[in-house]
Amino acid sequence: MWIAQISDPHLRPEGVFYKGVLDPAAALNMAVEQINRLRPRPDLVLLTGDVAETGSDAEYALARRLLGRLAMPCRAIPGNHDLREPFRQAFAGMPAEGPLHYVAGQHGAVRVIALDVTVPDKHHGEVDAASLAWLRATLAAEPGRPTVVMLHQPPIDTGIPYLDAYNCRDADALAAVIQDFPAVERILCGHVHRTILQRFAGTLLCTAPSLATTIALRPYPEAEAASFLEPPGFLLHHWDGATMLTHHVPLGVFPGPYGFA
Repeated sequence: MWIAQISDPHLRPEGVFYKGVLDPAAALNMAVEQINRLRPRPDLVLLTGDVAETGSDAEYALARRLLGRLAMPCRAIPGNHDLREPFRQAFAGMPAEGPLHYVAGQHGAVRVIALDVTVPDKHHGEVDAASLAWLRATLAAEPGRPTVVMLHQPPIDTGIPYLDAYNCRDADALAAVIQDFPAVERILCGHVHRTILQRFAGTLLCTAPSLATTIALRPYPEAEAASFLEPPGFLLHHWDGATMLTHHVPLGVFPGPYGFA
């Protein structure tokens, strides 16, 4: 099973640029076209939050139109820039009330559990007791099935001070649940606009790059927040029946192919 993970497009209404420097609709459309061209074609696309920059109806209408061009299903979770109620209305399969937790289990061998850790009107994430109880019960329903858990804010410190102020809090409580289920193959996050890998709760946590700007790698205490127009990208995860492998894929069409190596 192949799973493409895109993240943080920060869509604006059509024709409006993100931070005044990047056309987010063009970037998302390029990602859709590139994913559709992949061989083997992915079975599923996951979008790990910040679909919209302000949560407006126009932004979500654009998201639905662009994501509707995918040749495979797409499942999304909200990020801190999304608004929960408009997001609930914009995407099929969302719960009728409360946090947007759900299970996408019908798309292949790997079960996808979406955990909504967003806090309305805040940029950090949290997992409360009710969310942890839901996650434990959901994992226990099929404890041996290969699973990925997706959430927006990663429950780790990156060493970048202005990022770590807005991570997912209560990491130890979350880890205590996940480590009881060895079939969790990946924890997939967005939010940090960078590709980062770290062991967490006995599994591997991956953050996806943004389709918008890249947050600066400044892992020192006096760092000032900044971002750059670095090459965007996405992640591609492959479950072969025994293990999961993850690739970073740059977004774009590049010169080549040339002779091997």
